[in-house]
Amino acid sequence: MSSRLIISLATYNESGNLKSLVEEIRRSLPEADILVIDDNSPDGTGRIADELAQLHPSVHVIHRPGKMGLGTAVLTAMRYAIENGYEYLINMDADFSHPPRFLPELMAGVHDKGYDVMIGSRYIAGGGIAGEQFNLKRKFMSGGINAYARFWLGLSSRDNSGSYRCYRTEMLRRIPFDKIRSRGYSFMEEILYWCLEAGAKIGETPIVFENRRAGASKINKMEAFNALRIIAELGVGRALGLNYAKVD
Repeated sequence: MSSRLIISLATYNESGNLKSLVEEIRRSLPEADILVIDDNSPDGTGRIADELAQLHPSVHVIHRPGKMGLGTAVLTAMRYAIENGYEYLINMDADFSHPPRFLPELMAGVHDKGYDVMIGSRYIAGGGIAGEQFNLKRKFMSGGINAYARFWLGLSSRDNSGSYRCYRTEMLRRIPFDKIRSRGYSFMEEILYWCLEAGAKIGETPIVFENRRAGASKINKMEAFNALRIIAELGVGRALGLNYAKVD
């Protein structure tokens, strides 16, 4: 496959995962470049990323001054992919909850099947959630936020909160990044809304969400509250046609 593909990893305190994750990504999609966006992790993740970049020319690193939110990290990756001429961007978590073995299917959905966005989905046939860390409470919250996003934003995809996705950068060029208001986890729903506004064809391929291998989850109650508020605001704007007109 001769296409130019980059895989983005937003990191904060992922020193126990990063090296082995990069190795598994390189085995699954050896043609891909990898972009690590580190938010000044106090555990030395940024240093490990720099060491990997010295070993592998396909690994690139962006250091940010502090913890700035998942949404801003993904936006940084999108801008980087566009500015550096990549055709495809895959985003995935840096804790092994998104197993690299599913990368070829994500890439094939956009490269071979003509989708503009391919979602790694937990909620379609063949997908699922494994491990004790994703307990009944988190499963209920995840299912609820996905139904909430479908209601407010007009999304038909089943897994709108997961970040394991492949994007066609030609489509990303049509999105008004300056209008995106999410900085945390609601970014995942909001960017799908803007992809739809840009005329994107969105598909889903099954993945199994697994336990992180090292470190601790970054999700907190304030993030969840902000996600609900932002999605509702987007939905009201969509219904009233206020500041959310179709993208040219």
